[in-house]
Parts: sequence; C-alpha cells; structure tokens
Amino acid sequence: MSPVTYSTLQIKQMNIGLVKQALKTQESGTKAELAGQTSLSIATCNTILNELVATGEVIELGPNESSGGRPAKKYKYNADFGCAVCLLVKTSGDLYSIECSIVNLVGDIVKAETLEDLKHVDMDVIDQLIGRLAGESNHVMALGIGIPGVVSGGVIGVCDVPDLVGKALGPYLEEKYEMPVTVENDMNMTVYGFYHLQHFEEEKTFAVVTFPENQFPGAGFIVDGRILSGNTKFGGEVSFLPFGMTREEQLRQLHTAEGFVRLAVQVLTSIIAVINPVTIAITGELPQQAQLDDFHEGCRKNIPEEHMPLLFVQNDTNREYMKGVVMTTLEILNSPAQWIEQRQ
Repeated sequence: MSPVTYSTLQIKQMNIGLVKQALKTQESGTKAELAGQTSLSIATCNTILNELVATGEVIELGPNESSGGRPAKKYKYNADFGCAVCLLVKTSGDLYSIECSIVNLVGDIVKAETLEDLKHVDMDVIDQLIGRLAGESNHVMALGIGIPGVVSGGVIGVCDVPDLVGKALGPYLEEKYEMPVTVENDMNMTVYGFYHLQHFEEEKTFAVVTFPENQFPGAGFIVDGRILSGNTKFGGEVSFLPFGMTREEQLRQLHTAEGFVRLAVQVLTSIIAVINPVTIAITGELPQQAQLDDFHEGCRKNIPEEHMPLLFVQNDTNREYMKGVVMTTLEILNSPAQWIEQRQ
C-alpha cells in the first residue's frame, strides 16, 4: 500500500484542527499546555493561535498565574463563533418527519424544531429547510444530515424515502452552500452517538440493531472504535440476511410476536458471530423489555455464553441519533483537509 501524503495546506489544516480540538476539550489553555497536548511545537501553536484569535474563533484571556517570570497567556475556544445545522430525516408509515437542531461549535443545541406529518421529503424540501434555518442562524459553517438509507459519498442509494433514492444530496448542498456537508446513514449515526455516550475508556466493538414499525430492520456497527459501513456502505442492511423468505413475508412476520422474536434472534446471532460486540442495543418500536430473556436464550442456542454481549432494549434513540450526526458534522470542521481533499 502506498503511503498517504499530504500537502502543506492539508498539514496546516490538520494542525489547526488539533489545536481547536484541544481547546474544545478544556476550559482554557496556554501555548505550552496546548503544545504538550497536541505534540506540536510551541512556535506552531503560537502561529495557529494568533490566526484563530484574529478571526475570533479563539479568545485570548488574561495571563495565567505566574510562579515567577513572565506570565503565560491563556486561550479559550469561542463556541459561539459559528454553528452547524443538523437534520434527522425519519419515516413513520407513509409519513415523514425532519428533526432540526442548530448547534454551536462544541455541540450544544442552540435551537431545535421538528417538522412532522410530511407527506413527502425530497431534495427541494431539505434544501428549502436548510436555507430557512441558515437565514435564521449566525454564521453556519457545516451541515449534517441523517438519512434512513445507504449513503456513499453523499449519494443516496437504497432508502426508505423514495424521493431521495439515487440523489446526490451531499454534492449538491456542498456546491450550493460552499461548506462541508455530512450525509450519513441513520444507523451509523445512531451507533456512533450510542458509542460515545457510553464513555468507554478504551476502543470497543459495539452494535445497534433497530426494528421499526412497518419498516425493515437495520443495524449500525462500531468495530474497535470506528464505524464499520463496508465497501459500498451497505454494511448493516440486516434485512437482506438469508431468512429463507421473501421480503414481504419477512415484514409480515416481524409484526407477529413469534415471528419477531425468531427473526430478531437470527439477526442478533449473525451480528455476534461476525463482529463479537461487547454490547448490542436493540431499538425501534417493535422490541419489548419483556422479550430480553427470549433474545438471550435464542442466541445462546448457537453462541457460547462467554461470547454473549450485553443485550438491552431502548426504543427511543433520538438523543443518540442526533448526537452522532452532531459529532460527525463538527469533526469535519476540525479536519477541513478531508473536505478540501474531497473537493479537489
């Protein structure tokens, strides 16, 4: 494999991202403290901080308490320097909804609203919504969108929203608004949010599987701390497992008590055997807390006890879904070289 090479501009942007992230994780810091945290030189941190102070993205505070000699200046990240618009597109039967959040640059929600009972959602609906929210907000710097479907390079494939299938939503919005745009699969974003809210002390393997009402199941995977989406971003489409029945029959059986438990156990067993996660969150409208023992016992017929993950049911994953979209959207602002590279 050829080594990855970066241009001078990309290296500079990555260094700026390191300094920003270091400041975001603490209340304030001196140049020396930031240098120690980022492994950059004090001179490099000084140059970056001067540039960020000049734009207003970093605030220069008073000098640190001195133990002798010239006191060091302290710096603080300005979370309200800009914001990001994050959207969650959801389906419920024949209707759709879009949850909107405006977040500052450390992920705190500044404004939120939900559009419900929409009869259709297409690129124009999303575009007009973003335009309105951007007009009502101060200095929007990035856009993030969660989609119930397969997404590769911002282009939507198999999707529960028919009017979005085959649409290059990400590239279109990037060209129009000239800012980083993240368009990702809803399950990938949900598992990413779940994973980070667990506050693991080391990288783990984690899974989320969802069984929504009147929709096919899906899953999201974190393997050793990284999202696993697969070669064509098809990873997690567990409704395509070989259940030995048509998709129509699969959907019917998912809505019967016996059929649901049987199919859920097949999905869980497959996930455990392939990625061996520490935990699986079972989500969506169909699972019930009372079925946990059935899930565990069903998996144990094929999976040895020592390899069984923790299973838990959590029907509402809205917090985790939004957390994942917000984190992914803001991360690209800390690594703008990735966006520059994508647009070249």
